[in-house]
Amino acid sequence: MKPFVQDFEFARALGLELVERGDGRCTMAIDVNARQHFSPQGAAHGGVAYSLADTAMGGALTSLLGNGFWCATLEIKFNYHVRVGEGRLTCEAEVLHRGKRIANIDARLYQDGQLVGSANGNFAIFPAPER
Repeated sequence: MKPFVQDFEFARALGLELVERGDGRCTMAIDVNARQHFSPQGAAHGGVAYSLADTAMGGALTSLLGNGFWCATLEIKFNYHVRVGEGRLTCEAEVLHRGKRIANIDARLYQDGQLVGSANGNFAIFPAPER
């Protein structure tokens, strides 16, 4: 399987951690802390949860792609259910359908065992450009 988070500077900079990945599924996590991740309103900025979900969704899809193929987010519908505070935020993503050029992926985000967000997105599948 292709490397994932270890070659992805953006994910490392945010503090995203790969928990498990394979067979169209990916679980990732982040340890949310107020200093680094909170908005002025005293909760995690929405971009933290969204970035975690987007990255986990891409990880789920790339676990199915062969060498020489990439994916990119086309669109994601994200629902924020409750505020995210400090502590471990986990995302579980799963490919629901993979076509030749488009895949549909679901994600669920949990903190302290509570569903805090959910997402569904479509991702493009395409040959990797030659470097």
